[in-house]
Amino acid sequence: MEFLEYVSRNAQQIIFLTTQHVQVVLLSVAVAAVIGVSLGIATERAPRLRRLLLAFTGTLLTVPSFALFGLLIPVLGLGLAPTVVALTVYAIFPILRNTVTGLETVDPAVVEAARGMGMNSWGRLRTIRLPLAWPVILNGIRVSTIMVVAIAAIAAAVRGPGLGELIFRGLARIGGANALNQALAGVVGVVLVALVLDLLFVLARRLTTPRGLRV
Repeated sequence: MEFLEYVSRNAQQIIFLTTQHVQVVLLSVAVAAVIGVSLGIATERAPRLRRLLLAFTGTLLTVPSFALFGLLIPVLGLGLAPTVVALTVYAIFPILRNTVTGLETVDPAVVEAARGMGMNSWGRLRTIRLPLAWPVILNGIRVSTIMVVAIAAIAAAVRGPGLGELIFRGLARIGGANALNQALAGVVGVVLVALVLDLLFVLARRLTTPRGLRV
């Protein structure tokens, strides 16, 4: 099969681009997780500000990725910087939303019991509320990651790293030798990366969630 032959001949390049793709996705999601979780915690006593942040970050998801990448070029140029910033912007909303939801669904009786034991607000957050909210928060990080895996392919339009390079080069040469195989290799690579990362998040949830909270 021509496609398998193409993959075999270009395995080194495909592996390199796949590694780049995974790295830029994980970096962007890590930054978004810090921002999203921090905002969710910091705005807990400011519901109006929290609603505004949710509305704003949710609205950013409606901005077409090509447009956002294009808007970042005059400020950040081409390459890694606009890629990470754009992916981080898209990843924040699901994490922020799930952080808010997770903290709000913690049983108030458990929090009051901790208060009665003399725990201060930070102690209750660190030892009670965040662990109980963690499965919901992690699911938000998981959703963001899978979403960003796909968007990262479009970053090739601004010379971003990753499998999008194969897709864009293949489409630019469509009709030429191996053009379709090249684009298909990029698409299949993105799908496989998404599947593997999703499975890793399922495993991470099982390993990091207290036994009594597993479903």
